[in-house]
Amino acid sequence: ELQQKVEEAEVLKMELQMLETERVRLSLVEEKLLDVLQLLQQLRDLNISKRALGKILLSTLESCRDPQPGKAQLFEVLDTLQQELTACELLHRQPLEQGQSPPSLSNPLVISC
Repeated sequence: ELQQKVEEAEVLKMELQMLETERVRLSLVEEKLLDVLQLLQQLRDLNISKRALGKILLSTLESCRDPQPGKAQLFEVLDTLQQELTACELLHRQPLEQGQSPPSLSNPLVISC
């Protein structure tokens, strides 16, 4: 009976360890998701086109098509999306002065992200 209690305690310890690992993983995913949502909000405030956002998303999904071994696919997609959004030129431009119009592109089909 004592041996059975010891084995049960070991199983409970392992389950607790797995739960703690999962809690940490979910916490990291939550932080990354919040970062991505903040970047999307900033881009929305800058009136980025749906087409440009779509290109960023498609680029992200394309680069995450083949998951890297040892890396959770959800976290990899969020991480890549954050990098793509952070690299978007619109986030790094100086805000326009009031009454100033945005610079026109020489080719209207060029997307800056």
